[in-house]
Amino acid sequence: MSELYVSAVLGRPVIDPSGATLGRLEDLRLVPGETLPVVSGLFIRAQGERRFIPWRAVNLFTPVVVSADPDAAGHAEAHAADAPDIRLRRDILDRQIVDVDGAKVVRVNDLKLATRGANLLVAAVDVGLRGMARRLGQLRFWNWLAGLFGAKLPVREIDWRFVAQLDPNADRLTLTVARERLTDMHPADIAEILAQLPHKEAGTVLGSLDPETLGETMGELDTELGVKVISQLDSEQASDILEEMEPHDAADLLGDLPEDKARELLGLMDAEDAEMVQELLEHEEDTAGGLMNNLFAFVPPAMTAEEAINYIRLVGAEIDNIYYVYVIRGDETPLGVVTLKRLLLAPPRTPVAEIMTVGLKSVHVDATPSEVMELIAKYSLLAVPVVDDAGHMAGIVPADDVLEMFLPESVTKKRFAAM
Repeated sequence: MSELYVSAVLGRPVIDPSGATLGRLEDLRLVPGETLPVVSGLFIRAQGERRFIPWRAVNLFTPVVVSADPDAAGHAEAHAADAPDIRLRRDILDRQIVDVDGAKVVRVNDLKLATRGANLLVAAVDVGLRGMARRLGQLRFWNWLAGLFGAKLPVREIDWRFVAQLDPNADRLTLTVARERLTDMHPADIAEILAQLPHKEAGTVLGSLDPETLGETMGELDTELGVKVISQLDSEQASDILEEMEPHDAADLLGDLPEDKARELLGLMDAEDAEMVQELLEHEEDTAGGLMNNLFAFVPPAMTAEEAINYIRLVGAEIDNIYYVYVIRGDETPLGVVTLKRLLLAPPRTPVAEIMTVGLKSVHVDATPSEVMELIAKYSLLAVPVVDDAGHMAGIVPADDVLEMFLPESVTKKRFAAM
């Protein structure tokens, strides 16, 4: 035997070498292996009592016969106290898992076991109809039925290396490669996974991510779901995540939290980050001020093109969208705007004031989304500057943030329903 499915052996009699029945196979105990989880023993039930047989005492393990040395069987409770006590049926079968390769949440319908030397390993997870039909003992019927239509039941198996567990107990079996793949996923894909989970299980996924990825992921979530997710975190972790988020995303989330909780998290944040978020919280949500991002690229008019490029390199990592570089006076009023292309093509010592475009198209902080959208459509802007009562530049509204409010939900990037 090189491989078999666990559905073929669970519930089968376990016999000794003479053929006498020791009990029925109830579960398999797993321990982490070098590459894949390893079966360390069998839990059997006989006459209402659960007993444990270590894998070294198993003589034969096939879909037809499971045989073991009866002298090695002991009380299950003694082994259950050992760590880690992870069981295949109890902790993995029928549970939800994250397919980090396909960026989705799926259910475990069956598991493929494979031998490697003297060990039995968990090789893959069956998440398809074949696995469910096999569990029900109806695989032959469903294969026959599919054949009537000239089709085959599709094989939907996920290599264990690409599985991220959601159960805190079984998560210890998740491989490093799965956690690395999860971290490498696009934040929008991670957000979509979180949207498929009951929010109480989202913490396991969040625990596999670094703060920067967490911040980007939270910015992709529907605000209502983001509130549910961040509410289950301790305040220190929540504040760290808020610091990594774009200020306008953090403000949206804090604005929907209870006032006391929002004030607590602001107090734990870095003072500069908290100040930027607090500025945004002062504006109504359905205004340009509520939509804007107050992190944007700007330079003084006397700066040269070369100096401006070097400055953008220095601060660019902290700014989400650098569509344009705004030229701002010392009193924070805008003079004009220059594109990155024009900066790159200009002679290095050219003052920015000589290559900027004047007559900046901007909106007031109290402008409606429709007014912002009108400027975007009329002038083909990627971002719209926002000014306050004093004429100071307060931030920018990225075009995609406004487009999401006018396009059908099915074509917007933040389409995740709150759980």
